[in-house]
This record gives sequence, C-alpha cells and structure tokens, in this order.
Amino acid sequence: MRFYRPLLILATLLAFGVVSLGAYVRLSDAGLGCPDWPGCYGHLLGVPEQAHEQSAALQAFPGKPVEPHKAWKEMLHRYLAGTLGLLILGIAGLAWRHRRELRQSPLLPTVLVAVVGFQAMLGMWTVTLLLKPVIVSAHLLGGMSTLALLLWLVLRQTLGNQIPAGSGLRTLGTLALVVVIGQIALGGWVSSNYAALACADFPTCQGVWLPEMDFQHAFQLRRDLGQTADGALLSNAALTAIHWTHRIGALLVLLIAGTLTRTLWQHPGWRGWGLLLAGALCTQLSLGIANVLLSLPLPLAVAHNTGAALLLAIMLALNFRLWTAPR
Repeated sequence: MRFYRPLLILATLLAFGVVSLGAYVRLSDAGLGCPDWPGCYGHLLGVPEQAHEQSAALQAFPGKPVEPHKAWKEMLHRYLAGTLGLLILGIAGLAWRHRRELRQSPLLPTVLVAVVGFQAMLGMWTVTLLLKPVIVSAHLLGGMSTLALLLWLVLRQTLGNQIPAGSGLRTLGTLALVVVIGQIALGGWVSSNYAALACADFPTCQGVWLPEMDFQHAFQLRRDLGQTADGALLSNAALTAIHWTHRIGALLVLLIAGTLTRTLWQHPGWRGWGLLLAGALCTQLSLGIANVLLSLPLPLAVAHNTGAALLLAIMLALNFRLWTAPR
C-alpha cells in the first residue's frame, strides 16, 4: 500500500488549497460569478469570453451579466474541488480494498466521501440560493471538516507519540480544539453576513466597549443575505452583534489556547508544540486586528481564513499526539 499515504498527503494539501481559494472567491465577491451549477453559463469547461458566447449567456440568464474574471475564479475553485473529490473517492476505494493490510477500518474514508458529497450539494445551493448565509457558513465548515478528516487519516499513518501526556493536558487540548472550531463557525457567520467591518476600530467597537446590538436577528438561520427572517433589511445593530460575538470568541480562544500553550511549555517534551501553537495564535490574532484597522484588504482577509485552517490543523494534530501518547 505504498500509494495510500502519498495520496492522503496530496489530498490534504489540496484540501488546504481549496479552503483558501474558496475564501478568496467569497471575499473577492466572486461567489456568484457563475449563476448556474456545475457549469458556468452552461459551459462545463471554461467561461463565456467571446462576444457571441456572452450574448448567448445573457439570453440564457437574463439580468446576469458575464464577468469573466469572477467566473474564472469560481470555476477554478470548482475544478480543484472536483479533483479533490475524485482523490477522496480513490482513497476510500483503496481503504476498502486493502483494509486488512492497513489494519484500519475503512469507515472514516467512507464518511469522508459522504461529507464531500454533501459539500458539493452545499456548493450548488450557495449559488442557487443566492449566498444564503446559513448555506455559505455550512459550506465553509464542510471544507474545514474535509481538511480535518483528511489530516486525521494522514496522522493515523504515522507513528504514535512516545512522550507521556497526562489526562489534564489531554482535556485542555480537547477543550481548546472545541473553542477553535466554534470560533471558525463564528468567523464563517461574520464572513457570510459581510459583518467584518461592522466595527471599524479596535479594541473598542464604534468607539465604545458595548455598542448597540441586535442579537435577535443576528443569529437567525433561516433568512436571506442582508435580510431578517420577515424580509426586512438587516440592521447595522445585528451586524455589530455578529462581529462583536466573534471578538468575544477570539478572546475565549486566546484564554484557553493560551493556557494550553503555557501548559505545553511546562512539559519539556511538548515545548515544540507549545511554540507552534503560540506562533499560530499570535499570527491569527494579528491578522484579525489588522483586517479591522485596515478595512479588510483582500490579501489579509484571505490570510485570516487560511490562518484559521492552519490553526485547526495544528490543534487537531496536537490532540492526536496527546491522545495517542502514553500516560
């Protein structure tokens, strides 16, 4: 089974790229660059660029002017995601065929195939339901879940950690992983509702510590983009509530993951992990603050999303090591 592990590593790296590219597509306002799915204005390969192609596209999709630069971003993301799906299907096939050699259950690769299938449906609904926030957020979480499951499969192919870890360290590691996942979900909700600039200052929000906020409408799941559930315009107070909650989540991550970092540093065999986690935390917090103060420049916004994926990967790998280490 010499191909199994390399395929897993390749798929994991590709999943990381797909997550980052998906953030770029969303943040560059190209999520509706193609009004249909899985093709683009009816083209499965390429996008309408010639005059006659664009004329035909406008007839087929009235009111949807062709913007090739946005359409290409969206289609590149779809092509890479489709390639990743084929790789994962191949990995699942190998896991079933060589399950005795691998001495591992093929259940997780099978679950991964189901996750990718549902992720494809979310990608379609993102377009057909016109960027409905709950669908866009679920699509982001689906991408992160795909990355996490692939990374876990890679880690299962590596040797276990021989450095002892106490139950307290394991519990703290699990708690830190949970709050990081929760913060990623909050970040997805901020992004899908375009609430990143609801507070343009830091550490205060709109010049005060506790601005006017509308939590009732902020976290309603069944609503369209920019609207409340009853169709009214979503207020700035609701956007502020979304942004402010994400900041509180960042503080919680800093406290719990920071405590984990300090605890890891106190155990000589785990200091490298502590430094790695500290670096990822500091980088991600710095990117978040810079995005606010610099009014969300595209490179920094994409880097912040990529940093979230990297922090999740580090936390997942750390927890794998902690739970496979001897007591």
